[in-house]
Amino acid sequence: MSNFLEDTVQKWKTPEIRRRIYFGAFMALVIAGVYYALNWGSFPEQDGHFGFWSVMPPLVAILLAFWTREVVSALFIGIFLGGVIAGQLNIVQDFLIPSIGTESFALILLVYLWALGGLIGIWTRTGGAEVFAKWASEKMVVGPRSAKFFTWLMGLVFHQGGTISTVLTGATVRPIADKHKVSHEELSYMVDSTASPAATLIPFNVWPIYVAGLVLGTISIFETANDGIQFFLASLPYNFYAIFAILITLLFAIEKLPWIPGKKMRKAIERSRTKGTLDRKGATPMAADELTQSKIPSGYKPGLIDFFGPIGALLGIAIIPYLYTFFILGSDEPTLLIAEAFVLAVLAGIGIAIAKGMSLQVAINGFIDGCKGVTIGAIILALAVTLKEVADAVGTANYVVMMIGDLVWPAFLPGVLMILCMLIAFSTGTSWGTYAVVFPIAVPLAWAVVPEDIFFLQLCFAAVIGGSVMGDQCSPISDTTILSSLSTGCDLMDHVTTQLPIAIMAGVLAMISYAVMVVLFV
Repeated sequence: MSNFLEDTVQKWKTPEIRRRIYFGAFMALVIAGVYYALNWGSFPEQDGHFGFWSVMPPLVAILLAFWTREVVSALFIGIFLGGVIAGQLNIVQDFLIPSIGTESFALILLVYLWALGGLIGIWTRTGGAEVFAKWASEKMVVGPRSAKFFTWLMGLVFHQGGTISTVLTGATVRPIADKHKVSHEELSYMVDSTASPAATLIPFNVWPIYVAGLVLGTISIFETANDGIQFFLASLPYNFYAIFAILITLLFAIEKLPWIPGKKMRKAIERSRTKGTLDRKGATPMAADELTQSKIPSGYKPGLIDFFGPIGALLGIAIIPYLYTFFILGSDEPTLLIAEAFVLAVLAGIGIAIAKGMSLQVAINGFIDGCKGVTIGAIILALAVTLKEVADAVGTANYVVMMIGDLVWPAFLPGVLMILCMLIAFSTGTSWGTYAVVFPIAVPLAWAVVPEDIFFLQLCFAAVIGGSVMGDQCSPISDTTILSSLSTGCDLMDHVTTQLPIAIMAGVLAMISYAVMVVLFV
C-alpha cells in the first residue's frame, strides 16, 4: 500500500479527526433531515433551484475538506446531502454510476490518470525524468530560484489546457524542483497558477472555440462561431486575473515578489530551504511511492531519448494537427487529439525502452506501478465529478446567479460578474461549467446595461473568463487543483490553503482594474 493510502488510513484512526468528520456529517444530515421532514418529504423547488439549500452540498463538502483535511469523506458527505435535497436518495444509481460512467470521466481516467501515472511509472524504470532533470540542471537550473523559474516557463510552454498543463508541467519539473529543495507547496502553486490562466492568455487551444459556442446567438454581434473566437482574442488584454496570476507567479518564481501572502506558504519556503523538507510534517502527499522511486534495471543506460521521446510524441500529436487545421486549413473546429497523444506517449516510452534492451515485462511493470500510484487521485476525481452532477441537480449555479444578479450595480458589473463566477467555480470545481451557466446570461446583460458598447462587453466577457478560472484554481474539488497536487506530490489541502492567499491577491488586483476601467472609460 502506498504511503498516501497508509497515511489516509492513519488519519481515520485519529480520534480528533474522526470526531470532526462524524460531527460535521451528523449536523449537516440532521439539519437536512429535519427540514425534509417539516416539508412533508420534499424540499420546495422553484426556478430550477432549492433556495439556500442549493449551495449546501458543495458548501458542506468544501467546509469539511478544510476543517478535517480529509477530502474523500467530505466529498461523499456532500454528495449524500445533495441526494437528500434533490429527493434522490439512491445516490449510487442517481449520481455515482451516471457520473463515473460518462465519457468525460472516462477521458480523465484514461488520459490524466492512467496515462500520466503509467508514463511516470515507465520513467522510474528508464530514468528518463532523472536524466532530463540532470540535463536541465546543467543547462539553466542552479538552485531553487532557477528551478522555480523553469517551472513557470514550462507552465507557459504546456499551455494547451488546465488539466493538460498541470500533468505535463508537474511531471516534467518535479524531479528538478525536488533536487533543489523547492517545497511541494511552492511547486504545486506554480503548476496550478500557470495552467488555466496561461490557457486563457495563450489561446492556441480549445478554450476560444468552447466559449464561442456558448456565446453564439446570445446577441446580434455573435452570428457565427468565428465571431465568438475573434471576440475572445480581442478581449485578451482585459483578462486581468490571468494577467496578474501569471505575473505574480513569475515574481514568486524569481523570488522578487515584495510580499508573499499566507503564513503557510512562507513557512513552507523556510522549511524547505533550511531543513530540506519538501512536505509539512504530517502531510499526505498525493503521489505515491510508485511514482517517485527509481527502479532502473541493471544494464539499462538511461538517456535523453527516454524523456524527449514520449514528450515529443505527446506534444507532436496534441499540437501539430491543431495548428495545421486551425492556421493552414482555417477550420472552425481544429483537430485536437489529446487522448490519442497521451496514449501514444506511453506507447513511445515503452517502445523506446524495449528498443534499448529493456524486457517487455519490466516496462509493463513500470506502467502498472505508475497506475497504482494515482489510485487515490482516481477516487477523489470520481467523487468530485459526481459532486458537480449533484450541484447541477440541486441548481447550485442557478441560485447563485439569481442571488447576486439581484444585487448588481450596473457601473461595476464586470467586478460583480468576476465575483459571481469565482463563487460558482469554487463551489462546483469547474470553470467550463461556470462558463456554460454564466455566459448566456452575462453577455445579454452587459449588452443591455451599457447599450451596444463593445468595450464594456469586452470587460464583462473577460471578467467571466478570469473569475471562473480563479474559482476553479482555488477550489479543492477542482480537477486542476487535484492534479496539480498529484503531479507534484503535494498534500491536496496544503496546496489549497497555501495558494489561496496568493490567488486572492491576483483577484483583488483584477477587480480593482475593472473598477478603474469602468469609471474612466465607460
